[in-house]
Amino acid sequence: MPDVSPTKWHLAHTTWFFETFILKKFIPGYRAEIPEYAYLFNSYYNTAGDMHRRDLRGLISRPTVSQAQRYRASVDSHIDDLLSNPDESVLDEMEAILVLGFHHEQQHQELLITDIKHVFAQNPLYPVFRQRNRDVAAKKITPIYFIDFEETVTAIGHDGDGFAYDNEGPRHRALVPAFSLATRPVTNREFIAFIEDNGYSRPEFWLSLGWMTVNEQRWNAPLYWTKRDGAWWNFTLSGLRPVDQSEPVTHVSYFEADAYANWAGARLPTEFEWERAALSCPIEGNFVETELFHPVAVVSAVSGDKPGKGLHQIFGDVWEWTRSAYSPYPGYRAAPGALGEYNGKFMCNQYVLRGGSCATSRTHIRRTYRNFFQPEKRWQFTGIRLARDAQ
Repeated sequence: MPDVSPTKWHLAHTTWFFETFILKKFIPGYRAEIPEYAYLFNSYYNTAGDMHRRDLRGLISRPTVSQAQRYRASVDSHIDDLLSNPDESVLDEMEAILVLGFHHEQQHQELLITDIKHVFAQNPLYPVFRQRNRDVAAKKITPIYFIDFEETVTAIGHDGDGFAYDNEGPRHRALVPAFSLATRPVTNREFIAFIEDNGYSRPEFWLSLGWMTVNEQRWNAPLYWTKRDGAWWNFTLSGLRPVDQSEPVTHVSYFEADAYANWAGARLPTEFEWERAALSCPIEGNFVETELFHPVAVVSAVSGDKPGKGLHQIFGDVWEWTRSAYSPYPGYRAAPGALGEYNGKFMCNQYVLRGGSCATSRTHIRRTYRNFFQPEKRWQFTGIRLARDAQ
């Protein structure tokens, strides 16, 4: 799949980022040890030079993993030397790029998880990435309720306290009409009901482009699902196992999320509704630090929690599709140069997702964080939370 990159490419690309935007910029006369790496490991920064085709990355046999690791060690050493005796006049500029590089690397750590899962899923032996040592799934799931939110004018976007990507600003005021938001994400059991009601073969639920995609790709279930002897199974990073019906459904596209919402008599939330609702929620949940690498049910058999009618799993577990197109906030301007290509150039034909997933680091997510993907993408841990207009 063109979206999936080899593990060693992620390692080398994040290294290239620091070499390109720190070493080449702040070390006079710096010369790359292997100049060809700039072509191999540039991703999409056109201003930084030409690049190898993304869909052919898996065909590159060299450099080897050990050579990529040596490249990383060399760049790390140069960075250490630079920081041990920095030029005070450029220290603030250098720090800003370094911090961006750290967050960029966290994004690629998340992609490592999802890319490894996709590669393993192509193997009929269904390799195990990490054994699941404990059963965290609930046997019963709390029903979905809807929480009402009154109309309000609220501040949207990052407030300037700490790091944020440029697409999270400028902070601005937005009118958010009254709406209702589901207390938890849609579960596998609920999505199976959609499947069994012929949801994938009923065009009245689907956007036109979604309906075309379903038929072209022959979708009949979320990605990684397969039916055996009348029962649904799904591939996880702990191997192939029966679908746990209490877990949040994941690996669904925007098209599937929107079709399910239509079938359920609801809709997807806007990103502004989501952000408004998330303001009162603590940033805690099932993130990559748990090393489960899979969503868990809202009721945990381990903790024995019995949640009430508050919002649950707003953060972690699954990225939640919103119905908002990924577009600039009022007053947004991309920064000049190659780093200005980081987010702004993608503000076309994509939808916003919020909240992070089981592959996201807890230290990476914010209430204002705007993830974005094309509507047909399914290989990330993407899920569904329903919303409704005010009754």
